[in-house]
Amino acid sequence: MKHTYEELAGMIDHSLLHPALTDAQIEEGCRLAARYRVASVCVKPAAVPLAAAALAGTGVRVGAVAGFPHGSGTTRVKRFEIEAACEDGAQEVDATVNVGKVLGGQWDYVEKELRALCEAAHAAGAIIKIIFETDFLPDDETKIRLCRASADAGADFVKTSTGFGFVRGPDGRYGYRGATERDIRLMRAHCPSRVGVKAAGGVRDLDALIRMREAGASRCGATATAAILDEYRRRAGPRRGQRVEAAARAVISSMRSMGLRARSIRSGSSSIRGACRRMQSRSFSNVFSFM
Repeated sequence: MKHTYEELAGMIDHSLLHPALTDAQIEEGCRLAARYRVASVCVKPAAVPLAAAALAGTGVRVGAVAGFPHGSGTTRVKRFEIEAACEDGAQEVDATVNVGKVLGGQWDYVEKELRALCEAAHAAGAIIKIIFETDFLPDDETKIRLCRASADAGADFVKTSTGFGFVRGPDGRYGYRGATERDIRLMRAHCPSRVGVKAAGGVRDLDALIRMREAGASRCGATATAAILDEYRRRAGPRRGQRVEAAARAVISSMRSMGLRARSIRSGSSSIRGACRRMQSRSFSNVFSFM
């Protein structure tokens, strides 16, 4: 595999944002995130204390949302959401821009709000990701200007979508595109290197995650975390420790075929045993059990 498990798992913000999720389901989602060693979970504001308790000591960060999903609350309300979430244990906040103000060209309002939200997050020691909701934005120029405004305000990340930005089509049906490689490349090209890019919406398999990474995303929101990372493990084959164990078995078998005595095998295999220990193979001792 071109990318390591740690690189890909370390991109994922496991999304637990569906409005119908119960506390029990959120707790299970947190356990899944810890088991797969992802970067963070992203939860609804009311679930932050629950997630913080469930993930304590795991290394998985707690993320919350503000102005979610449509960004239409006042700046004061969004700022309070950020402060409250951080007090409850959030270490990251994904905040949605006021899309209507963006589309109306009210850039003074947008830029002032972005500064206020970034200040609130940073004052609480959290990182902040600004959600554009790219499905609602009509052209590249608007996305580029949002990239620049977010970076100037101090944002840590820019993010494509909420996952809930459904657009009504000509047939009256609502559809959703979410993150695209084109938008990720555009956002990466128009943000300074200190600002990360997060893909969100529609990333449901390993190949899509890899495409987003190669387009420039350093984080990715996903609900299909288990399926994505299980597929990685399937493609990658045995773990490194298992491969070392297999190699050790092969070496010892060769030594036996050469007629070496058991004592010589034990002596010659000491370095192999040490290597297995360093690889933390669960069953390395089985290699030597017949000696």
